[in-house]
Amino acid sequence: MPELAQSSLDPRRTLTYRLFAGLIGVLSFLWFRPTVEGAENIPMTGAIIIAPIHRSNIDFALSLFISKRKIFFMAKDGLFKFKPLGWLLLRLGAFPVNRGSADREAMALAESVLEQGHALLMFPEGTRMSGFSVAPLRDGAMFIAARTGAKVVPVGIAGSDLAMGEGDRVIHRAHVHLVVGAPIDPASSEGRVTRSAVALKTEELRRKLEAVYHESLSRLA
Repeated sequence: MPELAQSSLDPRRTLTYRLFAGLIGVLSFLWFRPTVEGAENIPMTGAIIIAPIHRSNIDFALSLFISKRKIFFMAKDGLFKFKPLGWLLLRLGAFPVNRGSADREAMALAESVLEQGHALLMFPEGTRMSGFSVAPLRDGAMFIAARTGAKVVPVGIAGSDLAMGEGDRVIHRAHVHLVVGAPIDPASSEGRVTRSAVALKTEELRRKLEAVYHESLSRLA
């Protein structure tokens, strides 16, 4: 495994991590006044996949710090070509993914994060979407959950699209509210987990993700 990938799996909350995480947290608090319900649904130990709704480019910043745990996440590989940014992303818990193809190394790293008992952020919609309903999800989150035994936590985020919606080049002030749902067990079987079992769990995640999203929206009404 390349040195870049190996270093991205460092679970320590280093001084650099704490400084930049603290800075992002303060800026988020001042700009978005985020409030969170259900943060206790993210366990402090053990493998867990945090699966938020994705309506804005700021969802990453909001999702990474809803727990005191260090949360690992995938980031577009092009961002790592600018060395200062790549250096910072690695220390914040990112590892590179090629979004234009099936990146087996990134998926292997995601599984490695969970097999080591860490927390991983994955957007189950796959990309930023719009609207108040959740369309059928990609099965990546539940597939990795089935392979590693990790539970999946759905997270609704309301207001982030008002802060930075599709086409926006600047970030606006807006109140953001997050609702963290109860963990969902992965698909399991005495033998190899089937695609149909993963698909059923993915649909369960879709329903519960939509529920926490609507709940978060209701808090802003």
